[in-house]
Amino acid sequence: MVAALMRVDVLVFGGGIAGLWLLDDLRRAGFGCVLVETEALGGLQTIGSQGIIHGGLKYMFDGKLTPPARCIADMPGVWRASLAGQAEPLLAKAKVLSEYCHIWGAKSLMSPLLLLGTRLALRTKPRPVPPAEAPAVLRRAGRILRVDEQVIDCGSVAAEFVRRNGGRFLHGEAQVPPVFEMSGGAARSVTVMAGGVKHQFEPAAVVFCAGQGNGGLRECAGLASSVAQRRPLKMVLVRGALPRLYGHCIGRPKPRLTITSNVDCAGRPVWQVGGQVAEDGVGMDEGQLLARARAELRRSLPDLNLDGLEWAAYGIDRAEAATRTGQMPDDAHIIHEENIVTAWPTKLALAPRLAQRILQLLAPPAHAGGVVRGPAPPLARGPWETAQWRAAC
Repeated sequence: MVAALMRVDVLVFGGGIAGLWLLDDLRRAGFGCVLVETEALGGLQTIGSQGIIHGGLKYMFDGKLTPPARCIADMPGVWRASLAGQAEPLLAKAKVLSEYCHIWGAKSLMSPLLLLGTRLALRTKPRPVPPAEAPAVLRRAGRILRVDEQVIDCGSVAAEFVRRNGGRFLHGEAQVPPVFEMSGGAARSVTVMAGGVKHQFEPAAVVFCAGQGNGGLRECAGLASSVAQRRPLKMVLVRGALPRLYGHCIGRPKPRLTITSNVDCAGRPVWQVGGQVAEDGVGMDEGQLLARARAELRRSLPDLNLDGLEWAAYGIDRAEAATRTGQMPDDAHIIHEENIVTAWPTKLALAPRLAQRILQLLAPPAHAGGVVRGPAPPLARGPWETAQWRAAC
């Protein structure tokens, strides 16, 4: 069966934070737009992230201002205004888990961070925290700073974007790749299989925001797929009687541990543990990684009771534009070829910046609407809901 042909200004592939933010910006700017997702809205990389809206301090743990820190510096303010309902997209109904993060650990690194943050007038400057005002679990963990970087519930942010843009989502069939009719390097028509029906689009522009799926989409369109890279992580989950905690145990040049808190569907506290331990964990089996994480938590948080906790791990690929060194790109990245845009936000916090850069590339809208008749993708579930838990490590 073939659905009626739909002409749209922009056909977006990928329902992670980059595609969702872009779709909302497009709709508000009057573009006729549809987003195709073959898995779940919230994506793989977005729902598996820790939800910290970084302002650059994370990239200065060696006391130096880096290019990524410069590019991301304005993003906490953009997100904060949206999450407060003071600027579009209005995301006041999304859940903010914490208004700030703590930084604790090595005394030798704290002073350079404070001096650099003040000298550069960072939007999210670190501030010292007296021990009496710190979370109880940090009071014997070394010197403590606080930085006003919000932590979001990525699932609730995705749900809010879905509510705001209902009718513009199509659940493509993962086993049937989209078919691109190309002419002169441009996509003239795109056919997407969804719910057993072929949906045909004539888009003025196509945007690939599918993270690790961008390579396959580019192949379908006859474009080079060797423009991306993946940097894997192996994250740790801890569940049980845990206090709420959001922040970084400092290291050089990266955080030794980055901890964020959530709750599972049964209301049990869960920690996501990333940082250097998650990078090192890529070369370990699960048992080795969990033992390493337990040792790091004992060392970094001497007052934390580890008895009776459950443990799990999950892998996640950071999909991004390829760099010569294989390191993280400094900024969100765009490749523009005829009417096809391939985009990676690089970091969750950079999604607004990426969306605005894409809008600047597009011709004025010609097609109103964009509501599609077809199955909508489900919402992604947090990794703690699908993890294989173990009682001890």
